[in-house]
Amino acid sequence: QVQLVESGGGLVQAGGSLRLSCSASGRTFSIYNMGWFRQVPGKEREFVAAINLSGGNTNFANSVKGRFTISRDNAKNTVYLQMNSLKPEDTAVYYCAADTSPTRVLGSRSYEYGYWGQGTQVTVSS
Repeated sequence: QVQLVESGGGLVQAGGSLRLSCSASGRTFSIYNMGWFRQVPGKEREFVAAINLSGGNTNFANSVKGRFTISRDNAKNTVYLQMNSLKPEDTAVYYCAADTSPTRVLGSRSYEYGYWGQGTQVTVSS
């Protein structure tokens, strides 16, 4: 089993920045790709960003390209989401996810991730 705990959410004004962290524990050696998703009430969970095991390959949703970066520190079993130039439409609960498939190409669909954190709220005020 893998446990994921997100932190770093909060309230920020438009144009500001936040850095989310996701700490993994348990069978961390089984984790390959990691991703961030977000969800607002009444809408489906949507892909934000993903990173492969080495950190050399990343993928971003078009809505956050150029504003968000994703990174990971495997020694600390932690993945980060740096969010800059935040907009009110970025307001959502942000979830960290882990993929334990060693062969999957960097995924952007929620079903490709088997483990999820509890989420952290990000609110961007206008």
